[in-house]
Amino acid sequence: MLISQTVRSTAYVLLLVPCLVVPAWADFQAGMDAYHRGDYATALREWRPLAEQWQAEEAQFNLGLLYENGQGVPQDYLQARQWYAKAAAQGYAGAQSHLGRLYEFGHGVTEDYVQAYKWYILGAAHGDTLGAELRDTLAKRMTPAQIFQAQQRAREWKPIRK
Repeated sequence: MLISQTVRSTAYVLLLVPCLVVPAWADFQAGMDAYHRGDYATALREWRPLAEQWQAEEAQFNLGLLYENGQGVPQDYLQARQWYAKAAAQGYAGAQSHLGRLYEFGHGVTEDYVQAYKWYILGAAHGDTLGAELRDTLAKRMTPAQIFQAQQRAREWKPIRK
């Protein structure tokens, strides 16, 4: 009897999970479709709930892009930093590299080459080629001590768990 209940409960959970995930993916894809059409307001509307519920690092990253570029919203580097930072903290490579750019150029944050280089290292380590290119370019403007400090911070960094 107990085994039968366990099997039923497990089956129920296995059937329920796709029902919860598919709508989130559908909303994300609707946002991507809208973005590619240039309908940034709709993309924002589709992605924001996902990003606020920490359901999709890519949605958080995409909100950062909208705010950084002023697409469908007024350009706002502080909002861009907020969304990039959430996705970057979870290990999303593109967000890490874009967050590094904000630090490199002082957009929405105090200019900080050490922080920028740290985020470029992390973005590159997680597979973002832009992060590797930006890291190498920035290194030419940094002292060896700054690079060492950034490398140390990158080694100490740990992703957060949702």
